[in-house]
Amino acid sequence: MQPRNLLSLAAATLLSAALLPAFAATSVTGTLRADQPGPVIAPELYGQFMEQLGTGIDGGLWVGPGSDIPNTRGYRNDVLQALKELQVPVLRWPGGCYADIYDWRTGIGPRQQRPVTLNRWWGNKEEHNGFGTHEFFEFAELVGAKTFLNVNVGTGTPREAAQWVEYITSPTNSTLAQERRSNGREQPWKIDFLGIGNEPNGCGGRMRAEWFADQFRQYVGFIAPHGGTTFIASGPDATSADWTRTMMEIAIDHLDAFSMHYYTLPTGDWSAKGPATGFDEAQWLATFEQTYKIEPMIREQGTIMDEFDPEAKKALVIGEWGTWYDPTPGSPGGWLQQQNSLRDGLLAAANFNIFHRNAKRLRAAGIAQMVNVLQAMILTDGTKMVLTPTYHAFHLYRPFQGATSLPLSLQSPAYGSLHAVDGTAALGTDGKLHVALVNLDPNNAMDVSIALEGWTGSSIAGHLLTADAIDAHNTFDAPGNVRPTPFDGARLADGRLGLQLPPKSLVVLALE
Repeated sequence: MQPRNLLSLAAATLLSAALLPAFAATSVTGTLRADQPGPVIAPELYGQFMEQLGTGIDGGLWVGPGSDIPNTRGYRNDVLQALKELQVPVLRWPGGCYADIYDWRTGIGPRQQRPVTLNRWWGNKEEHNGFGTHEFFEFAELVGAKTFLNVNVGTGTPREAAQWVEYITSPTNSTLAQERRSNGREQPWKIDFLGIGNEPNGCGGRMRAEWFADQFRQYVGFIAPHGGTTFIASGPDATSADWTRTMMEIAIDHLDAFSMHYYTLPTGDWSAKGPATGFDEAQWLATFEQTYKIEPMIREQGTIMDEFDPEAKKALVIGEWGTWYDPTPGSPGGWLQQQNSLRDGLLAAANFNIFHRNAKRLRAAGIAQMVNVLQAMILTDGTKMVLTPTYHAFHLYRPFQGATSLPLSLQSPAYGSLHAVDGTAALGTDGKLHVALVNLDPNNAMDVSIALEGWTGSSIAGHLLTADAIDAHNTFDAPGNVRPTPFDGARLADGRLGLQLPPKSLVVLALE
């Protein structure tokens, strides 16, 4: 992750948002076409990003086998259980910016003999490297997730990357494979996704697109994972049409996927991003207006890729996404600690809806980050753990993993420059029709009526995520402030789905 300047919202826009009148129209109509199935929603769109950063790993999910905190071989039991429940499809490690300063050899062998290194990107923290290659792949096995490994291009070499991959994946009797065995792992692991570079225009090496494209070709030419992998070429932070086009022109025959990053800042200003709590309605609206900018970015990237790959054989990946606020006051510098409120939960849902609409080309994503960092699923402090509203949004959307997307058109009142209500629909692998609706308006309920074309059913069940305040959040002392509750306000009649969607809420329904 590497900050870069984005367009800031004009002061006049913020002022007008603060003075928005109450809406007179609160009805939403729409059509769901169950008879027009679209692309499958790749489970990997619900991936998680874990970087060696602050307490994202150390103390967050890894405490070591000697810890008094209940653990399984050093992994926190409470975090493990929560992530298993979330059905995490893929985990990305070791970064992020950290990937391009990471020497994989510092993280293998007896832990007490591993060197102490400095994390120059994130507070110059001393890293004792207790969590390394073996720990990452074992953790992925425990969670039941695929693996997304990022190799070091910024300060590493093709030789180092090739040797690391051989160490991990080789079933042979090579010296590197035998070294893995001597360190406790007999069978090789599989690298499902292999990221070459991370934001190479910035923290990944300050490269030009042409230079990185050639570097990418060189790395891919020497890395030979046993069992195969998906090679992912990194784009810059945020998006760049010129960068993407250059990569496609030079390296398309060597890549399987291309990665973009985008972070949501309420202000759009990296020097003053805005607080995680204690914000007003103008900042609430601005945050959603910023996050919806990702959809035209996705479409722009897809349009460029279409020029070179009209059959969409190459995937687009959002390697990093989520909210980025000013850090929690008093927290260590560079640890990127922030609270997580109802705003974050609804924002996650809004992004899922965007991802589903673009599922033909977009096939993987990783929220930043999984534990204790930025828009985290889970917060920990010593023995304590709490689930965030973002965790609950991920949990509610589990049925969409691997589901077949369905067209859902909605006619909604405006909220600022946005539609107040956004939604998504899909036919799940369980045979049920799943519908998710988000009401961004914090003041007005919405009466929703959706025509169901090509669908007949008689039963409906649902859950609601909302709270009294726009910045409501869970704490270690009050972990249930924001959590899903059963929702029985939806009905089926005359081929239509009807419900009243509360203000500032997410409702997820299952029809059968």
